[in-house]
Amino acid sequence: MSKKKAKPTSSTICQNKKARHEYSIEQKFEAGVALSGWEVKSLRAGRAQLVDSYVVLKNGEAWLVGAHFTPIISTCTHVLADPRRDRKLLLHKREIDRLIGATQAKGYTCVALALYWKQGRVKCEIALVKGKKQHDKRASEKEKDWERQKQRIMAAPV
Repeated sequence: MSKKKAKPTSSTICQNKKARHEYSIEQKFEAGVALSGWEVKSLRAGRAQLVDSYVVLKNGEAWLVGAHFTPIISTCTHVLADPRRDRKLLLHKREIDRLIGATQAKGYTCVALALYWKQGRVKCEIALVKGKKQHDKRASEKEKDWERQKQRIMAAPV
């Protein structure tokens, strides 16, 4: 009897928690990612990091820079795997134009927030963000703690 593989409960591969702390998110976009075979296999194994990644817009294209996909030794024996290579993001032309306009004119930055599976394909959640000052970070942390305390109070038996 063969055992069935357990399906993962979450479709999220990895998140960029540092970006959510460092920046205030203005607008989110969903982009496809152009990957090679060994990268897809390493993503299925959950070996990806978005910690210092960001999105570069050049020549009318969007590129994911700084994402680290750890290669699995057994799957990429015949290919020289570069774990930090730039990966092309697949967006519509009007979305790219909106991103270019916001980053050049309004002073926004474009970062990757998460990688996840959607209908068997890898998607990247990118966002237009503005940097937070130190006092903004403290205020958002205080607000998050207060929300947590409210939930505890509401859940406590009377």
